[in-house]
Amino acid sequence: MTFTDDLSFAPDFARALEFFKAQENYTVSPLIEFKGPGGLGVYAKNETQRMGLGAFKALGAPYAVARILEEAWQKETGETLSLVRMRDADFQDFAATHTFVCASAGNHGMGVAAGARMMGAGARIHLAKTVPEGFGDRLRALGAEVLRSGDVYDESVSAAIADAETTGATLLADGTWAGYTEIPKLVMEGYCVIAEEMRQQFEVSGVWPTHVYLQAGVGGLAAAMSHMIRLNWAEQPELIVVEPSAAACLKTSNLAGQPTRSDGPDSNMGRLDCKEPSIVAWAVLERCDVNYETLSEEEGVAAAEAVTALGIATTPSGAAGYGALCKRTTEQGNAKETRPLVIISEGLA
Repeated sequence: MTFTDDLSFAPDFARALEFFKAQENYTVSPLIEFKGPGGLGVYAKNETQRMGLGAFKALGAPYAVARILEEAWQKETGETLSLVRMRDADFQDFAATHTFVCASAGNHGMGVAAGARMMGAGARIHLAKTVPEGFGDRLRALGAEVLRSGDVYDESVSAAIADAETTGATLLADGTWAGYTEIPKLVMEGYCVIAEEMRQQFEVSGVWPTHVYLQAGVGGLAAAMSHMIRLNWAEQPELIVVEPSAAACLKTSNLAGQPTRSDGPDSNMGRLDCKEPSIVAWAVLERCDVNYETLSEEEGVAAAEAVTALGIATTPSGAAGYGALCKRTTEQGNAKETRPLVIISEGLA
């Protein structure tokens, strides 16, 4: 895999959808409706049961692992692999010689570990001390080696980069930075499946959302969703990217006109607590005409409690889009023609 600073993003989302449809544990995640603030009808894409991992991240790293190993196999043997061929013993033996390493605030590491196990490869995940030990236990249950590296997420990222450089393992990050952009695009390509599932569902109903709320850490999910919505949705909604006030790196970058770090205290929206934006995600969002909203810690907690009370157990990270909807409704009022869509991005660990 060649590392470049190419900020373009033109995903082969049909290929990603084909890959997941071939997996026994793939199903289309539910698109439901419920009454939100002020009785407003809300669409919610429920990712809390996605492929046994309980988060949208199940669509990112597992797909990237397969694509990276496929490319490595083709380079070594000259053979183009089919999805069925990936299950054969010789390919699994080849995969066993590869290790994937990453830093994680929780869910991305689960995706890397699950993808590596599915293909027969190894995984090593670096966690900062702020990540709950429950995630470490779940990673180990998937066969991954878990290392505690640094006090905060940024320090675990640095540790993962150093690990890959020292050991020759493949760095599989979900963020991008100067000199490292291509592998995370595969992760984002997997996320595109969510938007394509919804497009097909809305095509059937003929009723489309007017507003879509997209929570963001480094920005991979928000950018992939924004790209797909602008690419092929029949009716175009307003897109609102939602970040913790303590980690609003994408909003800060938008205001600065370039990727810009945004420092702040630790956020209880842990999977969104990223101070450095993905440069590819930033570039995608800049061309997709998005607006930004930030949430306080209290607003994140209230959103999680509200969504959980509706029957979808989630976290402040998972409910952040709903929190922004509630905040906007309070500030701007409830227009009857508004049909908002939120992503419930993760369940409770």
